[in-house]
Amino acid sequence: MAASATRDISYKDLRVLLDKGQNLFLVDVRTQEEVDKGRIPGSIHIPVNAVEEAFAMDPLAYKTKYGVAKPPLDSSELVFHCQMGKRGSVATSKAVELGYVNARNYTRGYKEWSEKEG
Repeated sequence: MAASATRDISYKDLRVLLDKGQNLFLVDVRTQEEVDKGRIPGSIHIPVNAVEEAFAMDPLAYKTKYGVAKPPLDSSELVFHCQMGKRGSVATSKAVELGYVNARNYTRGYKEWSEKEG
């Protein structure tokens, strides 16, 4: 099986994680303009070009900048998303390179979410 296949998450799986609501760390990597038009509840906004820097920060700097605790490297519920999947995939790869072994990409992104959630 291709490595990227294991790094993808579907709408259904994301919905389950959101409903469970415990440890999900959902990162929206779209532009501020895109986020202003709508977002997945509970997501935090870190533009794709800032992901590498953000996830390389020390935990205190991260919390100061983003207002939430930095997820641990072994976080099992770290999910990135963009509008349609490409930038989310880039962000997921960067996180994996930094040691976030379980990082995943919501491949159909906000486009699918907004269609299903209204």
